[in-house]
Amino acid sequence: MSVDLNHTIVHSRDNRESAEFLATLLGLDIAGEWGPFIAVVLGNGVTLDFATVPAETITPQHYAFLVSEEEFDAAYAQIRERGIEHYADPQRRQPATINHNDGGRGVYFMDPAGHAMELITVPYGGWPA
Repeated sequence: MSVDLNHTIVHSRDNRESAEFLATLLGLDIAGEWGPFIAVVLGNGVTLDFATVPAETITPQHYAFLVSEEEFDAAYAQIRERGIEHYADPQRRQPATINHNDGGRGVYFMDPAGHAMELITVPYGGWPA
């Protein structure tokens, strides 16, 4: 049996707000609620289980999502339409634009809890030869 990531818990100020933010932006489904968690299921079956915690206890994390060109187009259109502050770089020095790293496209933005989100169309280092 291979080892696969099954789920991870994502701390948020409001689990529903954060789950719906990501699900809506990426066209994903909310898989359900279990106890304090609202789960968003990714294309590979991994779930991001959003949990409400006190804001002062949230340690910002980075989440990178590999998406198709079409998914990127749809998400980036929403980012612009919704006025979500975004950048071409993780240092946030190139605002309101995207990057073309590794021959693809990428963008960085923050979720409602302050986590750094990234969308890329090509994995870091490019596709394997």
